[in-house]
Amino acid sequence: MLPLNPALAATFRPPVMEARRWLEGVSFPAERPLINVSQAAPVEPPPVPLRQAVADAALERPEMHLYGPVLGSPELRDEVARHWTAAYGGHVTAGNVAITQGCNQAFCAAIASLAGAGDEVIVPVPWYFNHKMWLDMQGTTLVPLSCGQGMIPDPAQAAALITPRTRAIVLVTPNNPSGAEYPPEIMRAFFDLARDRGLALVVDETYRDFDSRGHAPHDLFADPDWDDTLIQLYSFSKAYRLTGHRVGALVASPARLAEIEKFLDTVAICTGQLGQFAALWGMQNLGDWLAAERLEILRRRDSMAAAVAGLDGWRLKGCGAYFAWVEHPFDLSSADLAPRLVGEAGVLLLPGTMFMPQADPAGARHVRIAFANVDRDGIATLMDRLSAWQP
Repeated sequence: MLPLNPALAATFRPPVMEARRWLEGVSFPAERPLINVSQAAPVEPPPVPLRQAVADAALERPEMHLYGPVLGSPELRDEVARHWTAAYGGHVTAGNVAITQGCNQAFCAAIASLAGAGDEVIVPVPWYFNHKMWLDMQGTTLVPLSCGQGMIPDPAQAAALITPRTRAIVLVTPNNPSGAEYPPEIMRAFFDLARDRGLALVVDETYRDFDSRGHAPHDLFADPDWDDTLIQLYSFSKAYRLTGHRVGALVASPARLAEIEKFLDTVAICTGQLGQFAALWGMQNLGDWLAAERLEILRRRDSMAAAVAGLDGWRLKGCGAYFAWVEHPFDLSSADLAPRLVGEAGVLLLPGTMFMPQADPAGARHVRIAFANVDRDGIATLMDRLSAWQP
């Protein structure tokens, strides 16, 4: 047998792919089709004008089919900087922006520049599983930080977890999987903690476009020296339905990006040109469309919260952006509950055990419902099926 990297061997299999295997051999009658709330990704293609613009670019612009700069299209980097400066009330330049193959690659690049084998990174739990997977692959220890009321992590508890090997604190807001939106004062407290201890604060804002608040979610970019501490991650995939194009962004200091360029050049050379063009076109032309998408997601969030409140024995712990984090009432682990729901209720969701350390009993008590692709009637049907199901 050929050798296998032990860190890779110790990393769990991709949870969404694992859940899809539960569908094998299961049929769903026409009168009760599968309700799939397992994955946080748009299932519809981008709007027609964006698709047309991409098609035209593919035909008319030869550079769309060639290598581009490793850190991304200068036009897209400049547009991100302009939008971020306006949205956050700070100062971001194109030299602070790198374009990546999705936000997952942005996270991998950030961590690769910060930590190595034997180092530690503090991450609130429940975690985003791909973050956990990458840290495991690199031999970097994920130090879990439990969340409290409203699924909000406590900076004081994080401070108690810092050791000489700690390199960064990672926050995801709006959160995947809990949906929690971290208050500005919490973000500032984590920023101050990281700066005081010489750590990086890595903030994944993949779902920022669907934040319910009508103002900037934090003021960290307004700090004149924000880039000595903050590394921000973003995804165009959710905003403009570009999941297949794999376009994300990483915002950091120019010095950090000089190191990250080494990583990006080695693993991909550059992000696809058509995807970058699509992201730029979306930012420049789809503001009103995206605002309407946000309002629809917020309506679905409200429907989800109200529906779970009426579900006997179930308890909503967090709800926002694309996700609801829900405590189930049954005397069995979510790891057993979730596969059974596929065949017995026609529901595919993810168990909390995929987002928590094995030793944490909270994983067994919770499930993640990714409701963004289910309209309000579908949410009502989902609740009917969960209400009727018994172990």
